[in-house]
Amino acid sequence: MAHFVLQKEKIMTNALSKMLAERDWILADGATGTNLFNMGLSSGDAPEMWNVEKPENILKLYQSAVDAGSDLFLTNSFGGNAARLKLHGAEKRARELSRVAAELGREVADAAPRDIVVAGSVGPTGEIMAPMGNLTHELAVEIFHEQAEGLKEGGADVLWVETISAPEEYIAAAEAFALADMPWCGTMSFDTAGRTMMGITSAQMVDMVEKIKNPPIGFGANCGVGASDLLRTILGFVAQGTERPIIAKGNAGIPKYVHGHIHYDGTPELMGEYACLARDCGATIIGGCCGTMPEHLVAMRAALETHEKGDRPSLEKIAETLGGFSSASDGTDGNAPAQRKTRRRTRG
Repeated sequence: MAHFVLQKEKIMTNALSKMLAERDWILADGATGTNLFNMGLSSGDAPEMWNVEKPENILKLYQSAVDAGSDLFLTNSFGGNAARLKLHGAEKRARELSRVAAELGREVADAAPRDIVVAGSVGPTGEIMAPMGNLTHELAVEIFHEQAEGLKEGGADVLWVETISAPEEYIAAAEAFALADMPWCGTMSFDTAGRTMMGITSAQMVDMVEKIKNPPIGFGANCGVGASDLLRTILGFVAQGTERPIIAKGNAGIPKYVHGHIHYDGTPELMGEYACLARDCGATIIGGCCGTMPEHLVAMRAALETHEKGDRPSLEKIAETLGGFSSASDGTDGNAPAQRKTRRRTRG
């Protein structure tokens, strides 16, 4: 009994759980990649190298989220694991680059006039898990654990694995975070006809999360296709009766190629409506992913503060407000898409 009490006290003292206990909603941050590209990051370069090469830009990225109203921001460490950094010849710097990403975040958060949660971003390895691929569970745990320790050393309040498509990788991250003795959250990307690229549905994710030995504080969806699709996934989580906080981080509209650059067509006003609908759908932690800029976050904060929570919206209401869905299926009807092998690079 004493052990249980100690564990409960430990859980409730982490910064995110404390904020969740005091707040009806939490505004997360927006895009990392989009904002860094606007600062001059070149396509194909590792954003994580800027933690040591251009720390002033990373501080600016974090500060812009805080100034726009975010209660929580993710560190510039999405591709900071050894498997991803190997593509840039920097695999031996995984722990260092993640530590610095969190240290810079800690600097901004500690100077803020209100409580800010620093979430240590952990992206996918980019490898295919065994038996389909060569990445074993043990190696995945080792890769995630190294990054987790770096983020912990740098002062991250919570670890945040995101844009995951394979359940095996999500489970490996959970084990690694237990080894690091850190609280965590985790999102998957449902970008293939309502499923992740590896075929996972919203219902299957809820089932997985509840069975993990080291479950996340909160879970949800990020990136994907458009905001409408993401909210349909959120409704799928809620339909399973989960009581765990749900995370919604949708893209700012749909990407379009304009004058040689990728442009997301979601306006600040649209993202404000998305934020309120996300809360109405059942999400507690609400933010943006690709294309979400500070001006979007300002509108999202204002909308959440000035609108009361409404009834759970219908799919028709979501489509009418944010635009139609990219597929007729939400992935739960048994029509699984073919699995694809791919290597993701950046968040946002």
